[in-house]
Amino acid sequence: MPTGSPGRVRELNLDGLVGPTHHYGGLGLGNVASQRHRHEISNPRAAALEGIAKMRLMVDLGLPQAILPPQERPLMSALRRLGFAGSDTDVLTVAGRRAPDLLSAVSSTSSMWAANAASVSPAADTADGRVHLTPTNLVSQFHRSLETPATADVLARIFPAGRQFAHHPALPATDHFGDEGAANQMRLAPCHGSAGVEVFVFGRDGDAGGGAARQSRAAAEAVSRLHSLSSDRTVFLRQSDAALAAGVFHNDVIAVANERLLLVHEQAYREGEAALDRIRTAYAAASHELPTVIEVPAAVISLADAVTTYLFNSQLVSLPAGGMALICPTECREHPAVSRWLDEVLAGDNPVVAVHPVAVRQSMANGGGPACLRLRVAVDDAAFATMHPGVVATPPLLEAL
Repeated sequence: MPTGSPGRVRELNLDGLVGPTHHYGGLGLGNVASQRHRHEISNPRAAALEGIAKMRLMVDLGLPQAILPPQERPLMSALRRLGFAGSDTDVLTVAGRRAPDLLSAVSSTSSMWAANAASVSPAADTADGRVHLTPTNLVSQFHRSLETPATADVLARIFPAGRQFAHHPALPATDHFGDEGAANQMRLAPCHGSAGVEVFVFGRDGDAGGGAARQSRAAAEAVSRLHSLSSDRTVFLRQSDAALAAGVFHNDVIAVANERLLLVHEQAYREGEAALDRIRTAYAAASHELPTVIEVPAAVISLADAVTTYLFNSQLVSLPAGGMALICPTECREHPAVSRWLDEVLAGDNPVVAVHPVAVRQSMANGGGPACLRLRVAVDDAAFATMHPGVVATPPLLEAL
């Protein structure tokens, strides 16, 4: 990892490493790909190697990269809490015979989608100047709710609480506070180290959850309070009904932001253009300039095509030499309309100077693209120095994995 002045801030991407029980259980309700590939044959080794290859690309681009280890699966303690007894072999055998869906759930490697691990606010946005992290409760899906204790533990070990990092407990595990984390949180700022605008996106506002409407407004508001964010630099947006119906279960399936650039589908939010105006207004108040917003019309890329290709689930990253790169699924280059749009972005007047397609097909078949696999944490040199060094991705570590 390069060194520099204490004030330098870099964005660290933490990717979840795929575990050996990766399978297509069709557990993701509202997730089109998860349902489509239910009970197909998976390849855990290929899944892990695809994730490692993506991390290697990030390292080769000179970008900070770290790794979240897979969680213990099958989670035997969960099966025992549900009444299965005896030796581990007995528990697994009986569960497989009598409750195969439960066995699938406790064997899920969904923690690999680190974008759901937590909500994160950088020091530049918070009142006390620390990085704030809140692990998610993921109550909308049983298999995902099992992740919370281990996620909270590993994040606390990687980012020790103190002068640099502040940790909060997960929100109450109720539907009213359903929290799915950074997959529904965007940030726009002139640079990673500047005060910025945090955008929280929710699918429901006090009404019942289920289906694609996983994130609640109450959860988003609670996280913003816990992270001591400025109210005039915080925006809350509701997903459109059309997006939810199309399978946009998280905001990162329909929008992606990095520094001053926002890529978003025109049907992403219930308020339409007014939602984007609210972002522009808040950004202008914080930075005295306007963000670059590239809005993709439905006539160019339909919601269905956006969901199928996971265009907006690309990673938008700042390159060390300047400009930005879009790390997109290979499916984007295989789709004529989406590929044409990518070429137009590259030729246009905006910060994107490179597009790198990556093959994460094992993850895509379960409903997670490149951006699902990573959690973004902006840190300065002092904060980085306190982190657990064993998770930082280096060429030798990636080769060993």
